[in-house]
Amino acid sequence: MIALQILILIAGFAALIKGADWFVDGSAALAKKFHVSGLIIGLTIVALGTSAPELAVSSIAAIEGSNEIAFSNVVGSNIFNLLCVLGMCAVIHQVPVEPGIIKRDFPLTVGATLLVVFGTFFRALTSGSWIHAAMHDTVGFIGRPLSLALLVLFIIYIVYLIIDARKHPTEEDEIVVPPAWKIALLILVGIALIVAGGQAVVYSAKEIARACGMTETLIGLTVISVGTSLPELVTSVVAARKGETELAIGNVLGSNIFNILMITGACGVIRPVTVNAACLWDMLILIAISVIVYVFARTGRKVDRKEGLVMLALYIAEMVFAILR
Repeated sequence: MIALQILILIAGFAALIKGADWFVDGSAALAKKFHVSGLIIGLTIVALGTSAPELAVSSIAAIEGSNEIAFSNVVGSNIFNLLCVLGMCAVIHQVPVEPGIIKRDFPLTVGATLLVVFGTFFRALTSGSWIHAAMHDTVGFIGRPLSLALLVLFIIYIVYLIIDARKHPTEEDEIVVPPAWKIALLILVGIALIVAGGQAVVYSAKEIARACGMTETLIGLTVISVGTSLPELVTSVVAARKGETELAIGNVLGSNIFNILMITGACGVIRPVTVNAACLWDMLILIAISVIVYVFARTGRKVDRKEGLVMLALYIAEMVFAILR
């Protein structure tokens, strides 16, 4: 029985990755005519496309009432993106960091995470009850007001990026855009695969968690978050190998902003999410990781190979902690 669920999980991940790949190709083709920079493409079109698996999995989990999977997938994906994806890119090719990333995108990532932490766990943090709560107890709550605020912030951010991109267009060689029917096909088939793959992943992951005695929080933080983040990993690593480091770091930060604002907000609007103490610890760890990577980025405005290796080591340590706690 568990072998069948593992096959369904693998098939679901394959559909998510291929669907995200086609969705990115179709979306990028539509964006080419605007002549925007690789960084902006990474922060918007590519980030939204590669985060589509997280959106599909977390939204479906929220609809089905699997709150732990919905929220831990977001947190786990953001940790994976910052430490594993960006760390691997830095090991492959030193990643320069533009001033705009340091002044705008990193602070927004940290600020949005802090907003979710205090908005979700305000009562627990102020009362100190989370210290004594068992790791499976509910100590936080993502309600619709907080969720709507996150969605509004996300819309403001995207509108700002679009306006800024149109003010500072880049000059490129003549671009060949695929025919409209091909673009539409890529986008529609990509979305269909993402939705179908998301349903398969959530269903099989829940069954595997039950069979192995794992909590939904643990499997969401590890297996699902890594699986749904594979598009970010593949896209950013390929970009780094080609020297397109702007797209790589833009994809990582854009995906994290999309995850924390759009996906968390959408899940909370669909169905208010109850959150346990384990997720609180993971959110605090995510904030600490975000600050560490921000310091690396500010140091010489780059993330070098040594810092990339440190980030990969931190990710391994976080996964060991998540499994053994």
